[in-house]
Amino acid sequence: MPENQQVKYSQQIRTEAERLGFAMVGFAEATYMETEARRLEDWLNKGYHGEMAYMANHFDKRVDPTLLVPGAKSVISLVYNYFPEGNQKDPTAPKIARYAYGKDYHFILKPKLKALLSFIRDHIGEVDGRCFVDSAPVLERDWALRAGIGWIGKNTILIHPKKGSFFFLAEIILDLALPTSKPMRDYCGTCTRCIDACQTVAMHPSGYIMDGSKCISYLTIELKEAIPDSFAGKMDNWMFGCDICQEVCPWNRFSSPHAEEAFSPHPDLLSMKREDWMELTEETFRKVFKKSAVKRTKYQGLTRNLKFLRRI
Repeated sequence: MPENQQVKYSQQIRTEAERLGFAMVGFAEATYMETEARRLEDWLNKGYHGEMAYMANHFDKRVDPTLLVPGAKSVISLVYNYFPEGNQKDPTAPKIARYAYGKDYHFILKPKLKALLSFIRDHIGEVDGRCFVDSAPVLERDWALRAGIGWIGKNTILIHPKKGSFFFLAEIILDLALPTSKPMRDYCGTCTRCIDACQTVAMHPSGYIMDGSKCISYLTIELKEAIPDSFAGKMDNWMFGCDICQEVCPWNRFSSPHAEEAFSPHPDLLSMKREDWMELTEETFRKVFKKSAVKRTKYQGLTRNLKFLRRI
């Protein structure tokens, strides 16, 4: 396919993606991820995935996009902003990661991805492709890095110099050749704010490596057993997820509120006080977190976290 035709297609895709609400779009060649494979293997061997056994599953598919889409030629990496306009009002209330304020992003982004793939088929031609939003063995941050959307910071989160890091990542892998984007350089510099602020010491002293088994997000969501006593007093009042390393990141001063109505929190969520959370009933849980990502931890999981926070 002529290069100018590929450029035309990428422009059409970018325009439609932005119309659908995606903040950024990038393109990478769908090739085997050799460097990333070695890094992932080392991370798994060190046990940094904790009880997230699924991280060790489908290793080959995680690093070879052609095993997910036969004949894959390109990976379209997309960004969707979730930074909220407001936060929880009671400074003493147990905290929820901002990404979980509104409806579960999986259900919001997947239809948009499918709409974009349908657009590609309608306006460019029949292609074989699949949509992904944190729902399959795809190394999202690495593809976004390759697609020039940002750099992976010392907190292991993708960062963009003008938009920060409060955004979701999604991908379309397809057998259509598209011009690749230029990777972005690392702008973390000598800053270590994220490393210094992590109370559970989940990050390597030099950054760029996360021991997932020590991350507050892991402890409050992924870990199904009791939270180890060694973390008492180190949870910084987080009951679901954690935003510490993003809150202290200087680049997030450029974060701007999202425009996605589905991400708006339940009217009661931000106004609930500490005592409201500590007396949380299952009825209130179902009402406030209807269609929310918080439902993943279930009422029993969230109350387990709240009981652990009472020990502080």
